[in-house]
Amino acid sequence: MAKASPGRSPPAGDPERQQRWGLLFDELDSNKDGRVDIHELRLGLARLGARTPDSDGQDILQEGDIDQDGGLTLEEFTRYLQEHERRLLLMFHSLDRNQDGHIDASEIQQSFQALGVSISLQQAEKILHSMDRDGTMTIDWQEWRDHFLLQPLENMEDVLKFWKHSTVHASKTNQLNVLGGLRNMVKEGGIRSLWRGNGINVLKIAPESAIKFMAYEQIKWAIRGQQETLRVQERFVAGSLAGATAQTIIYPMEVLKTRLTLRQTGQYKGLLDCARQILEQEGPRAFYKGYLPNVLGIIPYAGIDLAVYETLKNKWLQQDSHHSADPGILILLACGTISSTCGQIASYPLALVRTRMQAQASIEGAPQLTMLGLFRHILSREGVWGLYRGIAPNFMKVIPAVSISYVVYENMKQALGVTTR
Repeated sequence: MAKASPGRSPPAGDPERQQRWGLLFDELDSNKDGRVDIHELRLGLARLGARTPDSDGQDILQEGDIDQDGGLTLEEFTRYLQEHERRLLLMFHSLDRNQDGHIDASEIQQSFQALGVSISLQQAEKILHSMDRDGTMTIDWQEWRDHFLLQPLENMEDVLKFWKHSTVHASKTNQLNVLGGLRNMVKEGGIRSLWRGNGINVLKIAPESAIKFMAYEQIKWAIRGQQETLRVQERFVAGSLAGATAQTIIYPMEVLKTRLTLRQTGQYKGLLDCARQILEQEGPRAFYKGYLPNVLGIIPYAGIDLAVYETLKNKWLQQDSHHSADPGILILLACGTISSTCGQIASYPLALVRTRMQAQASIEGAPQLTMLGLFRHILSREGVWGLYRGIAPNFMKVIPAVSISYVVYENMKQALGVTTR
Protein backbone atom coordinates (compact mmCIF):
# COMPACT_ATOMS: atom_id res chain seq x y z
CA MET A 1 0.00 0.00 0.00
CA ALA A 2 1.49 3.34 -1.04
CA LYS A 3 1.80 6.05 1.57
CA ALA A 4 1.00 9.67 0.90
CA SER A 5 3.66 12.30 1.17
CA PRO A 6 3.21 14.45 4.27
CA GLY A 7 3.52 17.68 2.32
CA ARG A 8 2.65 20.65 4.47
CA SER A 9 0.88 20.49 7.79
CA PRO A 10 -2.86 21.28 7.32
CA PRO A 11 -4.11 24.61 8.58
CA ALA A 12 -5.47 24.95 12.12
CA GLY A 13 -8.99 25.35 10.74
CA ASP A 14 -8.89 22.04 8.86
CA PRO A 15 -12.15 20.21 9.84
CA GLU A 16 -10.57 16.76 10.01
CA ARG A 17 -7.80 18.06 12.20
CA GLN A 18 -10.18 19.92 14.53
CA GLN A 19 -12.39 16.85 14.83
CA ARG A 20 -9.42 14.61 15.67
CA TRP A 21 -8.21 17.00 18.36
CA GLY A 22 -11.72 17.33 19.78
CA LEU A 23 -12.14 13.56 20.06
CA LEU A 24 -8.76 13.27 21.79
CA PHE A 25 -9.73 16.03 24.23
CA ASP A 26 -13.02 14.27 25.02
CA GLU A 27 -11.13 11.05 25.72
CA LEU A 28 -8.79 12.81 28.15
CA ASP A 29 -11.61 14.78 29.83
CA SER A 30 -12.86 11.83 31.88
CA ASN A 31 -15.24 13.82 34.13
CA LYS A 32 -16.62 15.79 31.14
CA ASP A 33 -16.26 19.22 32.77
CA GLY A 34 -14.64 20.79 29.69
CA ARG A 35 -11.23 20.90 31.33
CA VAL A 36 -8.33 18.43 31.52
CA ASP A 37 -6.33 18.60 34.76
CA ILE A 38 -2.99 16.90 35.49
CA HIS A 39 -4.64 13.81 37.00
CA GLU A 40 -6.85 13.27 33.93
CA LEU A 41 -3.88 13.97 31.66
CA ARG A 42 -1.68 11.38 33.38
CA LEU A 43 -4.40 8.74 33.38
CA GLY A 44 -5.16 9.46 29.72
CA LEU A 45 -1.51 9.27 28.69
CA ALA A 46 -1.16 5.92 30.45
CA ARG A 47 -4.37 4.62 28.88
CA LEU A 48 -3.19 5.67 25.42
CA GLY A 49 0.27 4.21 25.97
CA ALA A 50 1.94 7.64 25.75
CA ARG A 51 3.11 7.95 29.35
CA THR A 52 6.81 7.29 29.92
CA PRO A 53 9.23 7.84 32.84
CA ASP A 54 10.26 11.14 31.17
CA SER A 55 6.73 12.29 30.27
CA ASP A 56 4.01 12.29 32.93
CA GLY A 57 1.92 15.11 31.44
CA GLN A 58 3.45 17.97 33.44
CA ASP A 59 5.37 19.33 30.41
CA ILE A 60 2.23 19.33 28.26
CA LEU A 61 0.25 21.15 30.96
CA GLN A 62 2.95 23.75 31.54
CA GLU A 63 3.23 24.62 27.86
CA GLY A 64 -0.48 24.50 27.03
CA ASP A 65 -1.98 26.08 30.17
CA ILE A 66 -1.94 29.71 29.04
CA ASP A 67 -4.08 31.11 31.87
CA GLN A 68 -2.16 29.08 34.49
CA ASP A 69 -5.29 27.70 36.15
CA GLY A 70 -3.95 24.14 36.43
CA GLY A 71 -5.96 22.69 33.54
CA LEU A 72 -6.37 22.71 29.76
CA THR A 73 -9.50 23.91 27.98
CA LEU A 74 -10.29 22.65 24.49
CA GLU A 75 -8.95 25.90 23.03
CA GLU A 76 -5.68 25.63 24.97
CA PHE A 77 -5.34 21.95 24.09
CA THR A 78 -5.84 22.50 20.34
CA ARG A 79 -3.44 25.44 20.39
CA TYR A 80 -0.80 23.25 22.04
CA LEU A 81 -1.36 20.44 19.50
CA GLN A 82 -1.19 22.88 16.59
CA GLU A 83 2.24 24.08 17.66
CA HIS A 84 3.39 20.58 18.58
CA GLU A 85 2.38 19.15 15.18
CA ARG A 86 4.38 21.91 13.52
CA ARG A 87 7.48 20.81 15.46
CA LEU A 88 6.81 17.15 14.71
CA LEU A 89 6.57 17.89 10.99
CA LEU A 90 9.97 19.60 11.04
CA MET A 91 11.45 16.60 12.87
CA PHE A 92 9.84 14.22 10.36
CA HIS A 93 11.45 16.07 7.43
CA SER A 94 14.77 16.05 9.28
CA LEU A 95 14.67 12.25 9.59
CA ASP A 96 13.35 11.74 6.05
CA ARG A 97 16.79 12.19 4.52
CA ASN A 98 15.84 11.29 0.95
CA GLN A 99 12.62 13.36 1.20
CA ASP A 100 10.38 10.59 -0.18
CA GLY A 101 7.71 11.03 2.50
CA HIS A 102 8.75 7.89 4.40
CA ILE A 103 11.22 7.06 7.14
CA ASP A 104 12.94 3.68 6.90
CA ALA A 105 15.27 1.78 9.24
CA SER A 106 18.46 2.99 7.55
CA GLU A 107 17.42 6.63 8.03
CA ILE A 108 16.80 5.98 11.74
CA GLN A 109 20.23 4.32 12.01
CA GLN A 110 21.88 7.28 10.25
CA SER A 111 20.18 9.77 12.57
CA PHE A 112 21.53 7.96 15.63
CA GLN A 113 25.01 7.89 14.11
CA ALA A 114 24.82 11.64 13.41
CA LEU A 115 24.50 12.18 17.16
CA GLY A 116 27.36 9.80 17.92
CA VAL A 117 25.17 6.84 18.91
CA SER A 118 25.86 3.55 17.16
CA ILE A 119 22.97 1.13 16.76
CA SER A 120 22.55 -1.91 14.55
CA LEU A 121 20.10 -2.09 11.67
CA GLN A 122 18.15 -4.69 13.66
CA GLN A 123 17.74 -2.23 16.55
CA ALA A 124 16.60 0.45 14.11
CA GLU A 125 14.03 -1.98 12.71
CA LYS A 126 12.70 -2.58 16.24
CA ILE A 127 12.23 1.16 16.66
CA LEU A 128 10.51 1.31 13.29
CA HIS A 129 8.24 -1.62 14.16
CA SER A 130 6.98 0.21 17.26
CA MET A 131 5.41 2.89 15.02
CA ASP A 132 4.66 1.03 11.79
CA ARG A 133 0.90 0.34 11.90
CA ASP A 134 0.36 -0.93 8.35
CA GLY A 135 3.27 -3.37 8.16
CA THR A 136 5.18 -1.65 5.34
CA MET A 137 8.35 -1.23 7.48
CA THR A 138 8.35 2.51 6.81
CA ILE A 139 6.78 5.40 8.71
CA ASP A 140 4.64 8.03 7.04
CA TRP A 141 3.65 11.41 8.48
CA GLN A 142 0.39 10.17 9.98
CA GLU A 143 2.10 7.31 11.82
CA TRP A 144 4.85 9.64 13.04
CA ARG A 145 2.37 12.29 14.18
CA ASP A 146 0.06 9.88 16.00
CA HIS A 147 2.95 8.15 17.77
CA PHE A 148 4.50 11.35 19.14
CA LEU A 149 1.44 13.61 19.39
CA LEU A 150 1.34 13.46 23.20
CA GLN A 151 5.09 13.27 23.75
CA PRO A 152 6.52 16.73 24.65
CA LEU A 153 9.48 16.59 22.25
CA GLU A 154 11.20 19.81 21.23
CA ASN A 155 13.81 18.69 18.71
CA MET A 156 15.52 15.71 17.08
CA GLU A 157 17.80 15.23 20.08
CA ASP A 158 14.71 14.67 22.23
CA VAL A 159 13.35 12.14 19.73
CA LEU A 160 16.58 10.17 19.66
CA LYS A 161 16.89 10.28 23.46
CA PHE A 162 13.32 8.99 23.68
CA TRP A 163 14.11 6.10 21.32
CA LYS A 164 17.38 5.31 23.02
CA HIS A 165 15.77 5.26 26.45
CA SER A 166 12.55 3.42 25.63
CA THR A 167 13.79 0.92 23.03
CA VAL A 168 17.53 0.41 22.87
CA HIS A 169 18.30 0.92 26.55
CA ALA A 170 15.25 -1.03 27.68
CA SER A 171 16.16 -3.99 25.50
CA LYS A 172 19.43 -4.27 27.41
CA THR A 173 18.30 -3.60 30.97
CA ASN A 174 15.28 -5.86 30.73
CA GLN A 175 17.48 -8.88 29.97
CA LEU A 176 18.40 -9.47 33.60
CA ASN A 177 19.99 -12.70 34.74
CA VAL A 178 19.64 -14.02 38.28
CA LEU A 179 22.76 -12.29 39.61
CA GLY A 180 21.83 -9.02 37.89
CA GLY A 181 18.37 -9.15 39.41
CA LEU A 182 19.83 -9.78 42.87
CA ARG A 183 22.23 -6.85 42.49
CA ASN A 184 19.42 -4.50 41.42
CA MET A 185 17.24 -5.56 44.36
CA VAL A 186 20.04 -5.02 46.88
CA LYS A 187 20.87 -1.65 45.32
CA GLU A 188 17.23 -0.52 45.46
CA GLY A 189 16.30 -1.72 48.95
CA GLY A 190 19.29 -3.30 50.68
CA ILE A 191 19.76 -6.92 51.77
CA ARG A 192 16.30 -7.02 53.35
CA SER A 193 14.71 -6.49 49.93
CA LEU A 194 15.71 -10.08 49.03
CA TRP A 195 13.10 -11.25 51.54
CA ARG A 196 10.51 -8.69 50.49
CA GLY A 197 7.05 -10.27 50.68
CA ASN A 198 8.37 -13.38 52.44
CA GLY A 199 6.22 -12.80 55.53
CA ILE A 200 3.00 -13.12 53.58
CA ASN A 201 4.54 -16.02 51.64
CA VAL A 202 5.13 -17.91 54.89
CA LEU A 203 1.59 -17.09 56.08
CA LYS A 204 0.20 -18.22 52.72
CA ILE A 205 2.08 -21.47 52.21
CA ALA A 206 0.89 -23.17 55.42
CA PRO A 207 -2.88 -23.08 54.74
CA GLU A 208 -2.31 -23.55 51.01
CA SER A 209 -0.33 -26.77 51.47
CA ALA A 210 -2.65 -28.04 54.19
CA ILE A 211 -5.77 -27.44 52.08
CA LYS A 212 -4.17 -28.91 48.94
CA PHE A 213 -3.00 -32.15 50.57
CA MET A 214 -6.21 -32.57 52.57
CA ALA A 215 -8.33 -32.04 49.45
CA TYR A 216 -6.08 -34.39 47.48
CA GLU A 217 -6.55 -37.24 49.98
CA GLN A 218 -10.30 -36.70 50.16
CA ILE A 219 -10.76 -36.47 46.38
CA LYS A 220 -8.61 -39.59 45.87
CA TRP A 221 -10.81 -41.45 48.34
CA ALA A 222 -13.97 -40.30 46.52
CA ILE A 223 -12.60 -41.29 43.09
CA ARG A 224 -11.14 -44.57 44.26
CA GLY A 225 -14.41 -46.12 45.40
CA GLN A 226 -13.94 -49.89 45.36
CA GLN A 227 -10.73 -49.78 43.29
CA GLU A 228 -7.54 -51.01 44.87
CA THR A 229 -5.35 -48.31 43.32
CA LEU A 230 -5.81 -45.17 41.25
CA ARG A 231 -4.66 -44.81 37.67
CA VAL A 232 -2.36 -41.92 36.68
CA GLN A 233 -5.16 -39.94 35.02
CA GLU A 234 -7.29 -40.26 38.18
CA ARG A 235 -4.43 -38.94 40.29
CA PHE A 236 -4.13 -36.05 37.81
CA VAL A 237 -7.82 -35.18 38.25
CA ALA A 238 -7.53 -35.39 42.04
CA GLY A 239 -4.41 -33.20 42.03
CA SER A 240 -5.95 -30.61 39.70
CA LEU A 241 -9.11 -30.28 41.81
CA ALA A 242 -7.08 -30.11 45.02
CA GLY A 243 -4.82 -27.38 43.61
CA ALA A 244 -7.77 -25.35 42.30
CA THR A 245 -9.53 -25.63 45.67
CA ALA A 246 -6.49 -24.42 47.62
CA GLN A 247 -5.77 -21.55 45.24
CA THR A 248 -9.36 -20.32 45.24
CA ILE A 249 -9.36 -20.10 49.03
CA ILE A 250 -5.95 -18.44 49.53
CA TYR A 251 -5.74 -16.37 46.31
CA PRO A 252 -6.10 -12.93 47.99
CA MET A 253 -2.92 -13.75 49.93
CA GLU A 254 -1.23 -14.54 46.60
CA VAL A 255 -2.12 -11.05 45.35
CA LEU A 256 -0.80 -9.47 48.56
CA LYS A 257 2.44 -11.46 48.25
CA THR A 258 3.00 -10.22 44.69
CA ARG A 259 2.27 -6.60 45.60
CA LEU A 260 4.58 -6.71 48.63
CA THR A 261 7.32 -8.37 46.57
CA LEU A 262 7.13 -5.81 43.73
CA ARG A 263 6.62 -2.71 45.87
CA GLN A 264 9.06 0.15 46.01
CA THR A 265 10.82 0.70 49.31
CA GLY A 266 8.42 2.50 51.69
CA GLN A 267 5.34 2.05 49.49
CA TYR A 268 3.54 -0.09 52.08
CA LYS A 269 4.02 -0.15 55.85
CA GLY A 270 3.20 -3.84 56.02
CA LEU A 271 0.72 -6.54 55.13
CA LEU A 272 -2.36 -4.85 56.60
CA ASP A 273 -1.47 -1.48 55.09
CA CYS A 274 -1.05 -3.13 51.67
CA ALA A 275 -4.46 -4.81 51.97
CA ARG A 276 -6.06 -1.54 53.11
CA GLN A 277 -4.62 0.46 50.20
CA ILE A 278 -5.73 -2.14 47.64
CA LEU A 279 -9.23 -2.23 49.10
CA GLU A 280 -9.58 1.57 49.23
CA GLN A 281 -8.04 2.34 45.84
CA GLU A 282 -9.14 -0.64 43.72
CA GLY A 283 -11.99 -2.36 45.53
CA PRO A 284 -12.52 -6.02 46.58
CA ARG A 285 -12.21 -7.38 43.01
CA ALA A 286 -8.52 -6.45 42.98
CA PHE A 287 -7.84 -9.32 45.41
CA TYR A 288 -8.74 -11.73 42.60
CA LYS A 289 -6.81 -9.95 39.82
CA GLY A 290 -5.24 -12.61 37.63
CA TYR A 291 -7.35 -15.40 39.15
CA LEU A 292 -8.40 -16.91 35.81
CA PRO A 293 -4.88 -17.55 34.42
CA ASN A 294 -3.86 -18.64 37.91
CA VAL A 295 -6.54 -21.31 38.24
CA LEU A 296 -6.02 -22.38 34.62
CA GLY A 297 -2.32 -22.73 35.41
CA ILE A 298 -2.75 -24.51 38.73
CA ILE A 299 -4.91 -27.24 37.15
CA PRO A 300 -2.11 -28.70 35.00
CA TYR A 301 0.59 -27.82 37.56
CA ALA A 302 -1.01 -29.42 40.61
CA GLY A 303 -2.40 -32.30 38.57
CA ILE A 304 0.96 -33.16 36.98
CA ASP A 305 2.94 -32.46 40.16
CA LEU A 306 0.89 -34.68 42.48
CA ALA A 307 0.23 -37.40 39.89
CA VAL A 308 3.88 -37.70 38.80
CA TYR A 309 5.12 -37.59 42.39
CA GLU A 310 2.85 -40.35 43.65
CA THR A 311 3.34 -42.47 40.52
CA LEU A 312 7.14 -42.31 40.88
CA LYS A 313 6.96 -43.02 44.62
CA ASN A 314 4.65 -46.02 44.11
CA LYS A 315 6.89 -47.29 41.31
CA TRP A 316 9.86 -47.25 43.64
CA LEU A 317 7.87 -49.00 46.39
CA GLN A 318 6.79 -51.74 43.98
CA GLN A 319 10.37 -52.42 42.90
CA ASP A 320 12.29 -51.92 46.15
CA SER A 321 9.76 -52.45 48.95
CA HIS A 322 11.41 -55.80 49.76
CA HIS A 323 14.45 -53.82 50.91
CA SER A 324 12.53 -51.12 52.81
CA ALA A 325 8.95 -49.91 53.00
CA ASP A 326 10.23 -46.38 53.62
CA PRO A 327 11.46 -44.61 50.44
CA GLY A 328 13.74 -42.38 52.46
CA ILE A 329 14.37 -38.66 52.19
CA LEU A 330 16.57 -38.81 49.08
CA ILE A 331 14.01 -40.81 47.07
CA LEU A 332 11.20 -38.45 48.14
CA LEU A 333 13.31 -35.42 47.22
CA ALA A 334 14.08 -36.92 43.80
CA CYS A 335 10.40 -37.71 43.14
CA GLY A 336 9.41 -34.19 44.23
CA THR A 337 12.09 -32.59 42.05
CA ILE A 338 11.00 -34.45 38.91
CA SER A 339 7.28 -33.89 39.53
CA SER A 340 7.59 -30.16 40.26
CA THR A 341 9.82 -29.68 37.19
CA CYS A 342 7.21 -31.32 34.95
CA GLY A 343 4.44 -29.22 36.51
CA GLN A 344 6.37 -25.98 36.13
CA ILE A 345 7.16 -26.53 32.45
CA ALA A 346 3.48 -27.21 31.72
CA SER A 347 2.01 -24.28 33.65
CA TYR A 348 4.67 -21.52 33.74
CA PRO A 349 3.26 -19.33 30.91
CA LEU A 350 -0.05 -18.98 32.78
CA ALA A 351 1.78 -18.26 36.04
CA LEU A 352 3.79 -15.54 34.27
CA VAL A 353 0.62 -13.92 32.90
CA ARG A 354 -0.99 -14.10 36.34
CA THR A 355 1.96 -12.31 37.95
CA ARG A 356 1.99 -9.60 35.26
CA MET A 357 -1.76 -9.02 35.69
CA GLN A 358 -1.24 -8.62 39.44
CA ALA A 359 1.72 -6.31 38.87
CA GLN A 360 0.01 -4.05 36.28
CA ALA A 361 -2.91 -3.56 38.68
CA SER A 362 -0.49 -1.97 41.17
CA ILE A 363 0.52 0.81 38.72
CA GLU A 364 -1.86 3.74 38.86
CA GLY A 365 -3.26 4.58 35.45
CA ALA A 366 -1.45 1.75 33.68
CA PRO A 367 -3.30 -0.10 30.89
CA GLN A 368 -5.05 -3.14 32.37
CA LEU A 369 -4.58 -5.86 29.77
CA THR A 370 -6.69 -9.00 29.85
CA MET A 371 -5.22 -12.48 30.02
CA LEU A 372 -5.41 -12.95 26.24
CA GLY A 373 -4.17 -9.40 25.69
CA LEU A 374 -1.07 -10.11 27.80
CA PHE A 375 -0.44 -13.36 25.94
CA ARG A 376 -0.57 -11.51 22.62
CA HIS A 377 1.62 -8.70 23.97
CA ILE A 378 4.31 -11.11 25.23
CA LEU A 379 4.29 -13.19 22.05
CA SER A 380 4.51 -10.12 19.78
CA ARG A 381 7.30 -8.46 21.77
CA GLU A 382 9.31 -11.42 23.07
CA GLY A 383 8.24 -14.50 21.14
CA VAL A 384 7.43 -17.91 22.60
CA TRP A 385 10.49 -17.85 24.87
CA GLY A 386 9.07 -14.72 26.50
CA LEU A 387 6.39 -16.92 28.08
CA TYR A 388 9.15 -18.69 30.02
CA ARG A 389 11.06 -15.60 31.13
CA GLY A 390 12.21 -16.03 34.73
CA ILE A 391 11.69 -19.80 34.83
CA ALA A 392 15.32 -20.48 35.89
CA PRO A 393 15.09 -18.62 39.24
CA ASN A 394 11.61 -20.05 39.61
CA PHE A 395 13.07 -23.55 39.36
CA MET A 396 15.70 -22.58 41.94
CA LYS A 397 12.91 -21.60 44.32
CA VAL A 398 10.16 -24.10 43.59
CA ILE A 399 12.10 -27.36 43.22
CA PRO A 400 13.62 -27.39 46.74
CA ALA A 401 10.45 -25.93 48.28
CA VAL A 402 8.13 -28.52 46.72
CA SER A 403 10.52 -31.39 47.33
CA ILE A 404 10.86 -30.50 51.01
CA SER A 405 7.09 -30.13 51.31
CA TYR A 406 6.64 -33.69 50.03
CA VAL A 407 9.12 -35.02 52.58
CA VAL A 408 7.20 -33.24 55.34
CA TYR A 409 3.89 -34.47 53.87
CA GLU A 410 4.98 -38.11 53.93
CA ASN A 411 6.45 -37.90 57.41
CA MET A 412 3.35 -36.15 58.78
CA LYS A 413 1.14 -38.85 57.24
CA GLN A 414 3.14 -41.48 59.05
CA ALA A 415 3.11 -39.53 62.32
CA LEU A 416 -0.65 -38.96 62.14
CA GLY A 417 -1.41 -42.49 60.99
CA VAL A 418 -2.92 -41.43 57.67
CA THR A 419 -3.03 -44.35 55.24
CA THR A 420 -2.31 -43.86 51.57
CA ARG A 421 -5.33 -44.43 49.44
